[in-house]
Amino acid sequence: MFGLIGHLTSLEHAQRVALELGYPEYADQGLDFWCSAPPQIVDNITVTSVTGQQIEGRYVESCFLPEMLANRRMKAATRKILNAMAHAQKNGINITALGGFSSIIFENFKLEQFPQIRNIKLEFERFTTGNTHTAYIICRQVEQASKKLGIELDKATVAVCGATGDIGSAVCRWLDAKTNVKDLLLIARNAERLSSLQSDLGRGKIMGLEEALPVSDIIVWVASMPKGMEIDSTVLKKPCLLIDGGYPKNLGTKVQHPEIHVLNGGIVEHSLDIDWKIMNIVNMDVPARQLFACFAESMLLEFEKLYTNFSWGRNQITVEKMEQIGKVSVKHGFRPLLV
Repeated sequence: MFGLIGHLTSLEHAQRVALELGYPEYADQGLDFWCSAPPQIVDNITVTSVTGQQIEGRYVESCFLPEMLANRRMKAATRKILNAMAHAQKNGINITALGGFSSIIFENFKLEQFPQIRNIKLEFERFTTGNTHTAYIICRQVEQASKKLGIELDKATVAVCGATGDIGSAVCRWLDAKTNVKDLLLIARNAERLSSLQSDLGRGKIMGLEEALPVSDIIVWVASMPKGMEIDSTVLKKPCLLIDGGYPKNLGTKVQHPEIHVLNGGIVEHSLDIDWKIMNIVNMDVPARQLFACFAESMLLEFEKLYTNFSWGRNQITVEKMEQIGKVSVKHGFRPLLV
């Protein structure tokens, strides 16, 4: 059995969804209540591969909200993720993906230091961030969507915003090794990590965001967007492919121009309908078939009975592992979202 640990995008979103899922006692509660609310299994899932194989899964709502970080409730945020992991393990889930902020919180706060959750010792091999599959899907979106837009990679400048993160660094490695991208621009806040990545790649130009955006044919955004930040569409090249790999995805509302194609990055479509209700509440255009690639990674590992933390630790993703999960993704009927 596979599991998905997720969370909602805001307190308002959580209150609305609680009502839809049949938890009216949560629907009118404020942030203090959500800080203490326990994790819940709120959906049972059935996925059928194009091979005919069928698997079962569970969706674990962590009850984490981004406002907890904004309001400096770090202990509540970390407790949410650890409790959700313990809940998944206690319910016999073999492999669980940490979706959205779950994996970021786990890594940034080094939660592997706290494996004992009450009477449960976390078995970390039961969990994956899903970042390898996400990075693979974003790279395939770059390759396939650019072709549809008439952007030739061997003549293109690609900017990766968030280049030193787990997904961003993997995207850079793939673009360097598997494509003939003309120029690769590396954008991130930490100068030391940028220099290290540039050295590892043996290429790439370190640039600031304002300098990079006007010269980029393709922008891969896999960084958190500071509150209030805006991207001026008038400075972007036309045409331009902008892949929004963040969460929540909001670049499509911030950047609107007929020659700027904003694509929801790290989203896959399955060839067959998935029996679940959870994707209805995260605003997927086709909720029966579209999902986050990180969630799909736990499904793929369940299909293959590969019960291991396939994606784990910062900047450990290799091109070889991306190819491995990519072959399994195609085998079971998943493909990158391109519209």
